[in-house]
Amino acid sequence: MKLSLAGGALAVLLLIVVVIGYSTLFTVNQTKQALVVRLGKPVRVITEPGLDVKAPFVDSVIYVDKRILDLESPAQEVIASDQKRLVVDAFARYRIKDPLKFFQTVGENGASSQLAILLNSALRRVLGEATLTDVVRDMREQLMARVREQLDHEAQPFGIDVVDVRIRRADLPEQNSQAVYQRMQTERQREAAEFRAQGSQKGQEIRAKADRDVTVLLAEANSHAEQVRGQGDSERNRIFADAYNRDPDFFAFYRSMQAYEKGLQHNDTRMVLRPGSDFFRYFSSPTGQPLPGQAPPPENADAAAPPPQQKPASPGSAAAAPGANELVRGVAPANRAGSAGMSDFLAAIGLFFAIEGILFAAFPLTVKQAMAAALGMSDSRLRIAGLVSAALGVLIVWLVRG
Repeated sequence: MKLSLAGGALAVLLLIVVVIGYSTLFTVNQTKQALVVRLGKPVRVITEPGLDVKAPFVDSVIYVDKRILDLESPAQEVIASDQKRLVVDAFARYRIKDPLKFFQTVGENGASSQLAILLNSALRRVLGEATLTDVVRDMREQLMARVREQLDHEAQPFGIDVVDVRIRRADLPEQNSQAVYQRMQTERQREAAEFRAQGSQKGQEIRAKADRDVTVLLAEANSHAEQVRGQGDSERNRIFADAYNRDPDFFAFYRSMQAYEKGLQHNDTRMVLRPGSDFFRYFSSPTGQPLPGQAPPPENADAAAPPPQQKPASPGSAAAAPGANELVRGVAPANRAGSAGMSDFLAAIGLFFAIEGILFAAFPLTVKQAMAAALGMSDSRLRIAGLVSAALGVLIVWLVRG
Protein backbone atom coordinates (compact mmCIF):
# COMPACT_ATOMS: atom_id res chain seq x y z
CA MET A 1 0.00 0.00 0.00
CA LYS A 2 2.84 2.30 0.87
CA LEU A 3 4.60 1.40 -2.41
CA SER A 4 1.56 2.25 -4.47
CA LEU A 5 1.16 5.61 -2.76
CA ALA A 6 4.81 6.38 -3.24
CA GLY A 7 4.62 5.42 -6.92
CA GLY A 8 1.58 7.62 -7.46
CA ALA A 9 3.19 10.55 -5.76
CA LEU A 10 6.30 10.07 -7.87
CA ALA A 11 4.27 9.96 -11.04
CA VAL A 12 2.44 13.16 -10.09
CA LEU A 13 5.69 14.83 -9.25
CA LEU A 14 7.19 13.83 -12.60
CA LEU A 15 4.13 15.14 -14.40
CA ILE A 16 4.41 18.46 -12.60
CA VAL A 17 8.11 18.66 -13.50
CA VAL A 18 7.33 17.96 -17.17
CA VAL A 19 4.63 20.62 -17.27
CA ILE A 20 6.82 23.17 -15.53
CA GLY A 21 9.73 22.31 -17.83
CA TYR A 22 7.55 22.63 -20.96
CA SER A 23 6.29 26.03 -19.76
CA THR A 24 9.79 27.19 -18.92
CA LEU A 25 11.78 26.13 -21.99
CA PHE A 26 11.22 27.41 -25.58
CA THR A 27 13.24 27.50 -28.82
CA VAL A 28 13.90 30.32 -31.27
CA ASN A 29 14.20 29.41 -34.99
CA GLN A 30 16.86 30.87 -37.25
CA THR A 31 14.27 32.87 -39.23
CA LYS A 32 12.54 34.23 -36.13
CA GLN A 33 13.22 36.56 -33.24
CA ALA A 34 11.32 36.32 -29.94
CA LEU A 35 9.80 38.87 -27.60
CA VAL A 36 9.18 37.65 -24.03
CA VAL A 37 6.15 39.29 -22.47
CA ARG A 38 5.27 38.90 -18.79
CA LEU A 39 1.62 39.55 -18.07
CA GLY A 40 1.44 41.88 -21.12
CA LYS A 41 4.64 43.71 -20.32
CA PRO A 42 7.67 43.15 -22.61
CA VAL A 43 10.54 41.75 -20.65
CA ARG A 44 13.31 41.00 -23.12
CA VAL A 45 14.06 40.45 -26.83
CA ILE A 46 15.79 37.34 -28.09
CA THR A 47 17.35 37.62 -31.57
CA GLU A 48 19.70 34.62 -31.49
CA PRO A 49 18.39 31.16 -32.36
CA GLY A 50 18.53 28.33 -29.82
CA LEU A 51 16.97 27.08 -26.56
CA ASP A 52 15.93 29.64 -23.96
CA VAL A 53 13.94 29.82 -20.71
CA LYS A 54 11.13 31.94 -19.34
CA ALA A 55 9.08 32.09 -16.20
CA PRO A 56 6.46 29.39 -16.34
CA PHE A 57 2.78 30.34 -16.49
CA VAL A 58 3.46 34.09 -16.32
CA ASP A 59 5.67 34.71 -19.37
CA SER A 60 4.59 34.36 -23.03
CA VAL A 61 6.68 34.41 -26.21
CA ILE A 62 5.79 36.40 -29.36
CA TYR A 63 7.70 35.39 -32.49
CA VAL A 64 8.57 38.00 -35.10
CA ASP A 65 9.95 37.18 -38.56
CA LYS A 66 13.42 38.59 -39.14
CA ARG A 67 13.59 37.83 -42.90
CA ILE A 68 13.05 40.41 -45.68
CA LEU A 69 9.32 40.75 -46.25
CA ASP A 70 7.36 41.94 -49.31
CA LEU A 71 4.81 44.71 -49.40
CA GLU A 72 2.58 44.82 -52.48
CA SER A 73 0.86 48.14 -53.14
CA PRO A 74 -2.19 48.28 -55.43
CA ALA A 75 -1.88 50.40 -58.59
CA GLN A 76 -2.82 54.01 -57.97
CA GLU A 77 -3.20 57.12 -60.11
CA VAL A 78 -0.61 59.86 -59.56
CA ILE A 79 -0.49 63.36 -61.08
CA ALA A 80 2.99 64.41 -62.23
CA SER A 81 4.35 67.95 -62.10
CA ASP A 82 3.43 68.54 -65.76
CA GLN A 83 -0.20 67.64 -64.91
CA LYS A 84 0.04 64.25 -66.65
CA ARG A 85 -1.82 61.40 -65.01
CA LEU A 86 0.10 58.19 -64.34
CA VAL A 87 -0.97 54.78 -63.13
CA VAL A 88 1.88 53.63 -60.83
CA ASP A 89 2.31 50.08 -59.58
CA ALA A 90 5.07 49.79 -56.90
CA PHE A 91 6.24 47.37 -54.21
CA ALA A 92 8.59 47.54 -51.19
CA ARG A 93 10.84 45.17 -49.26
CA TYR A 94 11.38 45.65 -45.50
CA ARG A 95 12.83 43.98 -42.42
CA ILE A 96 11.77 44.18 -38.74
CA LYS A 97 14.87 45.30 -36.88
CA ASP A 98 13.32 46.18 -33.49
CA PRO A 99 10.66 43.67 -32.41
CA LEU A 100 9.84 45.69 -29.28
CA LYS A 101 8.97 48.90 -31.21
CA PHE A 102 7.20 46.84 -33.84
CA PHE A 103 5.05 45.13 -31.21
CA GLN A 104 4.36 48.37 -29.32
CA THR A 105 3.40 50.46 -32.43
CA VAL A 106 1.73 48.29 -35.05
CA GLY A 107 1.29 44.93 -33.36
CA GLU A 108 1.67 41.57 -34.97
CA ASN A 109 -0.57 42.09 -38.06
CA GLY A 110 -0.70 45.84 -38.60
CA ALA A 111 2.60 46.36 -40.39
CA SER A 112 1.37 45.75 -43.96
CA SER A 113 -1.52 48.22 -43.82
CA GLN A 114 0.56 50.91 -42.14
CA LEU A 115 3.47 50.56 -44.57
CA ALA A 116 1.08 50.58 -47.57
CA ILE A 117 -0.25 53.97 -46.44
CA LEU A 118 3.25 55.32 -46.00
CA LEU A 119 4.35 53.95 -49.41
CA ASN A 120 1.43 55.59 -51.24
CA SER A 121 2.14 58.91 -49.53
CA ALA A 122 5.83 58.78 -50.46
CA LEU A 123 5.02 57.92 -54.08
CA ARG A 124 2.63 60.85 -54.42
CA ARG A 125 5.11 63.30 -52.88
CA VAL A 126 8.12 62.23 -54.95
CA LEU A 127 6.38 61.61 -58.30
CA GLY A 128 4.33 64.79 -57.93
CA GLU A 129 7.57 66.77 -58.17
CA ALA A 130 8.76 65.01 -61.36
CA THR A 131 7.59 65.12 -64.97
CA LEU A 132 6.24 62.27 -67.03
CA THR A 133 9.52 61.94 -68.93
CA ASP A 134 11.50 61.76 -65.68
CA VAL A 135 9.28 59.03 -64.29
CA VAL A 136 9.18 56.93 -67.44
CA ARG A 137 12.73 57.31 -68.73
CA ASP A 138 15.22 59.84 -67.39
CA MET A 139 15.21 59.77 -63.54
CA ARG A 140 13.43 56.58 -62.62
CA GLU A 141 16.27 55.16 -60.50
CA GLN A 142 16.74 58.42 -58.59
CA LEU A 143 13.03 58.72 -57.91
CA MET A 144 12.84 55.16 -56.53
CA ALA A 145 15.81 55.90 -54.25
CA ARG A 146 14.08 59.03 -52.94
CA VAL A 147 10.89 57.10 -52.26
CA ARG A 148 12.88 54.44 -50.36
CA GLU A 149 14.63 57.06 -48.23
CA GLN A 150 11.40 58.79 -47.28
CA LEU A 151 9.61 55.53 -46.56
CA ASP A 152 12.54 54.26 -44.48
CA HIS A 153 12.60 57.49 -42.47
CA GLU A 154 8.86 57.26 -41.78
CA ALA A 155 9.06 53.53 -40.87
CA GLN A 156 11.83 53.92 -38.25
CA PRO A 157 9.40 54.66 -35.38
CA PHE A 158 7.77 51.30 -36.06
CA GLY A 159 11.03 49.36 -35.75
CA ILE A 160 11.04 48.63 -39.51
CA ASP A 161 13.98 49.02 -41.86
CA VAL A 162 12.96 49.54 -45.53
CA VAL A 163 15.38 47.67 -47.77
CA ASP A 164 14.16 48.60 -51.27
CA VAL A 165 11.33 50.26 -53.18
CA ARG A 166 10.67 49.54 -56.85
CA ILE A 167 8.25 51.01 -59.39
CA ARG A 168 7.04 48.03 -61.36
CA ARG A 169 4.96 49.95 -63.90
CA ALA A 170 4.27 53.61 -64.65
CA ASP A 171 1.84 54.06 -67.55
CA LEU A 172 -0.74 56.50 -68.74
CA PRO A 173 -4.38 55.78 -67.97
CA GLU A 174 -6.26 53.69 -70.50
CA GLN A 175 -8.04 56.62 -72.13
CA ASN A 176 -4.81 58.60 -72.37
CA SER A 177 -2.99 55.60 -73.80
CA GLN A 178 -5.62 55.23 -76.51
CA ALA A 179 -5.33 58.93 -77.35
CA VAL A 180 -1.53 58.66 -77.53
CA TYR A 181 -1.74 55.56 -79.71
CA GLN A 182 -4.24 57.29 -82.00
CA ARG A 183 -1.97 60.33 -82.28
CA MET A 184 1.01 58.11 -83.03
CA GLN A 185 -0.99 56.22 -85.64
CA THR A 186 -2.09 59.49 -87.26
CA GLU A 187 1.51 60.71 -87.31
CA ARG A 188 2.71 57.48 -88.92
CA GLN A 189 -0.07 57.62 -91.49
CA ARG A 190 0.89 61.21 -92.34
CA GLU A 191 4.52 60.21 -92.74
CA ALA A 192 3.50 57.24 -94.90
CA ALA A 193 1.35 59.48 -97.10
CA GLU A 194 4.25 61.91 -97.43
CA PHE A 195 6.62 59.11 -98.39
CA ARG A 196 4.11 57.79 -100.95
CA ALA A 197 3.69 61.27 -102.43
CA GLN A 198 7.45 61.68 -102.70
CA GLY A 199 7.73 58.24 -104.29
CA SER A 200 4.94 59.04 -106.76
CA GLN A 201 6.63 62.33 -107.67
CA LYS A 202 9.95 60.56 -108.16
CA GLY A 203 8.25 57.90 -110.26
CA GLN A 204 6.61 60.52 -112.48
CA GLU A 205 9.95 62.26 -112.94
CA ILE A 206 11.61 58.98 -113.90
CA ARG A 207 8.78 58.08 -116.30
CA ALA A 208 8.84 61.55 -117.86
CA LYS A 209 12.61 61.31 -118.36
CA ALA A 210 12.23 57.82 -119.83
CA ASP A 211 9.47 59.01 -122.22
CA ARG A 212 11.62 61.94 -123.27
CA ASP A 213 14.60 59.65 -123.88
CA VAL A 214 12.39 57.29 -125.89
CA THR A 215 11.11 60.18 -128.01
CA VAL A 216 14.65 61.42 -128.64
CA LEU A 217 15.88 57.93 -129.51
CA LEU A 218 12.95 57.33 -131.86
CA ALA A 219 13.49 60.68 -133.54
CA GLU A 220 17.19 59.96 -133.98
CA ALA A 221 16.43 56.45 -135.26
CA ASN A 222 13.84 57.77 -137.73
CA SER A 223 16.27 60.44 -138.90
CA HIS A 224 18.99 57.88 -139.42
CA ALA A 225 16.51 55.55 -141.16
CA GLU A 226 15.40 58.32 -143.49
CA GLN A 227 19.02 59.11 -144.28
CA VAL A 228 19.75 55.47 -145.03
CA ARG A 229 16.52 55.19 -147.04
CA GLY A 230 17.45 58.31 -149.01
CA GLN A 231 20.90 56.91 -149.68
CA GLY A 232 19.31 53.65 -150.80
CA ASP A 233 16.87 55.45 -153.11
CA SER A 234 19.74 57.47 -154.51
CA GLU A 235 21.78 54.33 -155.10
CA ARG A 236 18.77 52.62 -156.70
CA ASN A 237 18.18 55.57 -159.03
CA ARG A 238 21.86 55.57 -159.92
CA ILE A 239 21.74 51.87 -160.71
CA PHE A 240 18.58 52.34 -162.80
CA ALA A 241 20.13 55.26 -164.63
CA ASP A 242 23.27 53.26 -165.26
CA ALA A 243 21.22 50.33 -166.57
CA TYR A 244 19.17 52.65 -168.80
CA ASN A 245 22.28 54.23 -170.23
CA ARG A 246 23.76 50.81 -171.00
CA ASP A 247 20.67 49.40 -172.78
CA PRO A 248 17.71 51.79 -173.13
CA ASP A 249 15.66 49.30 -175.15
CA PHE A 250 15.94 46.53 -172.55
CA PHE A 251 15.18 49.00 -169.76
CA ALA A 252 12.03 50.17 -171.56
CA PHE A 253 11.00 46.54 -172.13
CA TYR A 254 11.61 45.69 -168.43
CA ARG A 255 9.58 48.66 -167.22
CA SER A 256 6.75 47.77 -169.61
CA MET A 257 6.70 44.20 -168.29
CA GLN A 258 6.44 45.55 -164.75
CA ALA A 259 3.58 47.82 -165.84
CA TYR A 260 1.77 44.85 -167.44
CA GLU A 261 2.22 42.82 -164.23
CA LYS A 262 0.83 45.61 -162.04
CA GLY A 263 -1.93 46.75 -164.39
CA LEU A 264 -3.26 43.47 -165.77
CA GLN A 265 -4.27 41.58 -162.66
CA HIS A 266 -6.37 38.42 -162.48
CA ASN A 267 -9.32 40.15 -160.80
CA ASP A 268 -11.05 41.26 -164.05
CA THR A 269 -9.06 44.44 -164.63
CA ARG A 270 -10.66 46.83 -167.13
CA MET A 271 -8.76 49.53 -168.95
CA VAL A 272 -10.11 52.04 -171.49
CA LEU A 273 -7.27 52.79 -173.93
CA ARG A 274 -6.83 53.45 -177.62
CA PRO A 275 -5.77 50.43 -179.65
CA GLY A 276 -2.74 52.30 -180.85
CA SER A 277 -1.67 53.36 -177.32
CA ASP A 278 2.01 53.22 -176.48
CA PHE A 279 1.04 50.94 -173.53
CA PHE A 280 0.36 48.05 -176.04
CA ARG A 281 3.37 48.52 -178.26
CA TYR A 282 4.99 45.26 -177.06
CA PHE A 283 1.76 43.38 -177.88
CA SER A 284 2.24 43.97 -181.61
CA SER A 285 6.05 43.77 -181.73
CA PRO A 286 8.63 42.24 -179.33
CA THR A 287 10.93 45.14 -179.99
CA GLY A 288 8.32 47.74 -179.20
CA GLN A 289 8.67 49.27 -182.67
CA PRO A 290 5.59 49.93 -184.81
CA LEU A 291 4.80 47.42 -187.50
CA PRO A 292 5.86 48.19 -191.06
CA GLY A 293 3.46 50.70 -192.54
CA GLN A 294 2.11 51.73 -189.10
CA ALA A 295 2.79 55.24 -187.86
CA PRO A 296 4.34 55.53 -184.39
CA PRO A 297 1.84 56.59 -181.72
CA PRO A 298 1.99 60.16 -180.53
CA GLU A 299 3.32 60.93 -177.02
CA ASN A 300 -0.18 61.71 -175.72
CA ALA A 301 -2.01 59.02 -177.65
CA ASP A 302 -4.45 58.29 -174.80
CA ALA A 303 -5.64 61.89 -174.59
CA ALA A 304 -8.59 63.06 -176.59
CA ALA A 305 -7.51 64.49 -179.96
CA PRO A 306 -9.35 65.48 -183.16
CA PRO A 307 -9.53 62.79 -185.82
CA PRO A 308 -6.64 63.00 -188.29
CA GLN A 309 -7.31 64.08 -191.89
CA GLN A 310 -7.67 61.30 -194.42
CA LYS A 311 -4.79 61.07 -196.89
CA PRO A 312 -4.35 58.70 -199.75
CA ALA A 313 -2.71 55.57 -198.60
CA SER A 314 0.58 54.74 -200.11
CA PRO A 315 1.20 51.38 -201.71
CA GLY A 316 3.64 50.44 -198.89
CA SER A 317 1.10 51.03 -196.18
CA ALA A 318 -1.78 49.32 -197.86
CA ALA A 319 -0.89 46.00 -196.29
CA ALA A 320 -0.88 47.28 -192.73
CA ALA A 321 -3.95 49.50 -193.07
CA PRO A 322 -6.56 46.75 -193.26
CA GLY A 323 -5.35 45.20 -190.02
CA ALA A 324 -5.44 48.51 -188.22
CA ASN A 325 -8.87 49.36 -189.65
CA GLU A 326 -10.22 46.01 -188.57
CA LEU A 327 -8.89 46.55 -185.03
CA VAL A 328 -10.54 49.95 -184.88
CA ARG A 329 -13.78 48.61 -186.31
CA GLY A 330 -13.77 45.78 -183.78
CA VAL A 331 -13.22 48.06 -180.83
CA ALA A 332 -15.73 50.72 -181.88
CA PRO A 333 -18.82 48.43 -181.97
CA ALA A 334 -17.76 46.97 -178.62
CA ASN A 335 -17.57 50.45 -177.13
CA ARG A 336 -20.93 51.34 -178.63
CA ALA A 337 -22.45 48.15 -177.27
CA GLY A 338 -21.07 48.84 -173.83
CA SER A 339 -22.39 52.40 -173.93
CA ALA A 340 -25.82 51.17 -175.03
CA GLY A 341 -25.94 48.60 -172.22
CA MET A 342 -24.98 51.24 -169.65
CA SER A 343 -27.68 53.56 -171.05
CA ASP A 344 -30.28 50.79 -170.76
CA PHE A 345 -29.22 50.11 -167.15
CA LEU A 346 -29.41 53.78 -166.21
CA ALA A 347 -32.78 54.11 -167.96
CA ALA A 348 -34.11 51.10 -166.00
CA ILE A 349 -32.94 52.56 -162.70
CA GLY A 350 -34.48 55.94 -163.54
CA LEU A 351 -37.76 54.30 -164.54
CA PHE A 352 -37.81 52.29 -161.29
CA PHE A 353 -37.32 55.36 -159.14
CA ALA A 354 -39.93 57.31 -161.15
CA ILE A 355 -42.56 54.57 -160.71
CA GLU A 356 -41.71 54.18 -157.02
CA GLY A 357 -42.02 57.93 -156.43
CA ILE A 358 -45.38 58.07 -158.22
CA LEU A 359 -46.74 55.15 -156.15
CA PHE A 360 -45.54 56.65 -152.85
CA ALA A 361 -47.05 60.05 -153.71
CA ALA A 362 -50.37 58.82 -155.10
CA PHE A 363 -51.15 55.74 -152.99
CA PRO A 364 -49.33 55.93 -149.63
CA LEU A 365 -51.81 53.67 -147.80
CA THR A 366 -51.65 50.99 -150.48
CA VAL A 367 -47.86 51.09 -150.43
CA LYS A 368 -47.84 50.61 -146.65
CA GLN A 369 -50.17 47.64 -146.95
CA ALA A 370 -48.03 46.12 -149.70
CA MET A 371 -44.87 46.54 -147.63
CA ALA A 372 -46.57 44.93 -144.62
CA ALA A 373 -47.67 42.03 -146.80
CA ALA A 374 -44.11 41.67 -148.16
CA LEU A 375 -42.73 41.47 -144.64
CA GLY A 376 -45.05 38.54 -143.94
CA MET A 377 -44.07 36.60 -147.08
CA SER A 378 -41.52 33.79 -147.11
CA ASP A 379 -38.08 34.07 -148.71
CA SER A 380 -38.93 31.90 -151.72
CA ARG A 381 -42.02 33.93 -152.59
CA LEU A 382 -40.09 37.17 -152.30
CA ARG A 383 -37.39 35.81 -154.64
CA ILE A 384 -40.04 34.82 -157.23
CA ALA A 385 -41.70 38.25 -156.98
CA GLY A 386 -38.31 39.93 -157.39
CA LEU A 387 -37.47 37.89 -160.51
CA VAL A 388 -40.87 38.64 -162.08
CA SER A 389 -40.46 42.36 -161.36
CA ALA A 390 -36.95 42.37 -162.87
CA ALA A 391 -38.18 40.60 -166.01
CA LEU A 392 -41.01 43.11 -166.43
CA GLY A 393 -38.55 45.99 -166.05
CA VAL A 394 -36.22 44.53 -168.70
CA LEU A 395 -39.16 44.01 -171.05
CA ILE A 396 -40.37 47.56 -170.59
CA VAL A 397 -36.91 48.97 -171.21
CA TRP A 398 -36.51 46.83 -174.32
CA LEU A 399 -39.89 48.03 -175.66
CA VAL A 400 -39.00 51.65 -174.91
CA ARG A 401 -35.59 51.36 -176.59
CA GLY A 402 -37.22 49.78 -179.65
